[in-house]
Amino acid sequence: MQKNPENFTDSADPESASERESTVDINTDENVAGTNHMHGETLEPDDVQERFSAELQEQKDKYLRLFAEFDNFKRRTARERLELSQTAGKEIISSLLDVLDDCDRAEKQLQQSPDTDGIREGVLLVFNKLRSILQSKGLRPMVSINTEFDVEKHEAISEIPAPTPKQVGKVIDEVTRGYYLNDKLIRFAKVVVGK
Repeated sequence: MQKNPENFTDSADPESASERESTVDINTDENVAGTNHMHGETLEPDDVQERFSAELQEQKDKYLRLFAEFDNFKRRTARERLELSQTAGKEIISSLLDVLDDCDRAEKQLQQSPDTDGIREGVLLVFNKLRSILQSKGLRPMVSINTEFDVEKHEAISEIPAPTPKQVGKVIDEVTRGYYLNDKLIRFAKVVVGK
């Protein structure tokens, strides 16, 4: 008969088993409740109370500092958000001031000059300047005429009979142009659809 080494106990030597049990100290971790720790120091109940009070005070101080830091962070981000919302359009408005100056000049010319061809050319220059500034800021007009009606991009104002059978369900006319800003739709196109 063979003995299994894992289950083997030395029953012939009871003293060695009791010695092994007495050398094991169950209070070797300082996180375990008790007064005997790895360092071998023995604390009196008053010392334990003082130590816990000091640790508790230290944790309270850490908590208060973190709470104050978080409160300051909330105030700072709220203030920055408010400043950002107040000045968000500053860059675009500043770039449009040149167009506004051109509009003022065109208005003066309209009042003083009978030359309609020159006025028309000046007004077209102002419009093209406005369009180019807005395009440089990411504004892009939507192409709607002769495309399929899409409820995600178009708002149907009315339906009219389609001039040709190919234009049924397509946009016939555009009342108000739709626009994208950096590939995000910011205004739906108001359109007339063929039926």
